[in-house]
Amino acid sequence: MFITTANSVHSIPPALRDRMEIIEIPGYTDLEKEQIATRFIIPKQLAENGLDWADVQFQRPAILSLIRTYTMESGVRNLEREIAGIIRKIARQAIKEGKRPDPDASSETPPPDFKVLVTEKGLKKFLGPAPFEDDLVYQSSSPGLAHGLAWTEMGGRILPVEVSLLPGEGKLILTGSLGDVMKESAQIALSFLRSHAEHFSLPGDFQKEKDIHIHVPQGAIPKDGPSAGITLTAAMLSALLSLPVRSCTAMTGEITLTGKILAIGGVKEKVLAAYRNKIETVLMPEANRKDTEELPKEVKTALNFVFSGSVLEALELLFPEKQDSRKTG
Repeated sequence: MFITTANSVHSIPPALRDRMEIIEIPGYTDLEKEQIATRFIIPKQLAENGLDWADVQFQRPAILSLIRTYTMESGVRNLEREIAGIIRKIARQAIKEGKRPDPDASSETPPPDFKVLVTEKGLKKFLGPAPFEDDLVYQSSSPGLAHGLAWTEMGGRILPVEVSLLPGEGKLILTGSLGDVMKESAQIALSFLRSHAEHFSLPGDFQKEKDIHIHVPQGAIPKDGPSAGITLTAAMLSALLSLPVRSCTAMTGEITLTGKILAIGGVKEKVLAAYRNKIETVLMPEANRKDTEELPKEVKTALNFVFSGSVLEALELLFPEKQDSRKTG
C-alpha cells in the first residue's frame, strides 16, 4: 500500500488519480493557527533558543499579522520559521545586554529582568516588510463590482469581479488569468441574463451594441472554478442596471442555465476569508447551509448568512434598490 501527500490534486495525472482514494484534510484556520502559535510554537521556540526564563510576549494582532501577511500556507511550518526568526533576534539582544541567567546560580536565584513585547508594528523591525498583502477589497460599492469568495490551496480569498460596458458588437471580453471553467461560468451568466432580460427590465437586445468586459484583478494569479458563477452574474447585472451590489457582501455559488445555484466546496476557508476582511453578509447556496454549522462561534456571530437555491432570488437579495424601485413604481 502506498500513501502519498500533495497540496493539490490537479497536477496528478487523471489515470493515476482514478486509482487513488482521495482523503482531503482542510488546512488550519487563522484562529486555529493563532492558538497553535500561542500555546505550542512560541513556548517551544523560547525553550529551544534559551529564552524560556525571559518574559517574551507576542500581542494577538502581531500573531495574526504573522499569519496573514508574513505567511501564506494551509499549515504552520512557515509560521514557526518566522516566530523562530523573531525569537533568535531577541536572544541576541539579551546576550548583548548581558541579560542571561547564571548557569552556576541556584534554582532559587531569580532570573535577570528581561522583558520584550512583540507588537504588530514591531514586526517590520524583526522581519522586514510583509511579503504578502491583504485581500483586495473595495471599500465603496459601485456599479459593475461584486466580491466573490474563492478557495485556494493556501486558504480562502476575496475575489473581486469588475465589469465594464463598452460600445461594440456584443463581445464578451474576459481578462485576469481565468481558467476554462471560469470562462464558461461567465458565458452561462451572460446567457442567463439574456434569457431573463424582461425580468430585469433590460432591453431584449441589450448585448448587441455593447461589449461586456469582465476583469478579475491580480491578473498574475490564475483563477478557475465554477463557484464564481453568482459573482459574475451579479457584477454583470450591476453594470447593466447601473446599480451597486448590496454593500459589504461577498458571495459564492455555481449557477446553471435554468437558474439554480449549486453547492460549492471550501465553505470553511471562504467564510473565514469573509470574516478576516470584515465582510458583513455572505450569500451562499442553500445546499451549503449545513456546512456552516461547524464554523467557529465568533465567525457565525459576526457574519450574516443568506442562503438561496435560485439565481433570481439571490439577485433580488443582492439588489435591494431594484426591489425598492419596483415597490415604489
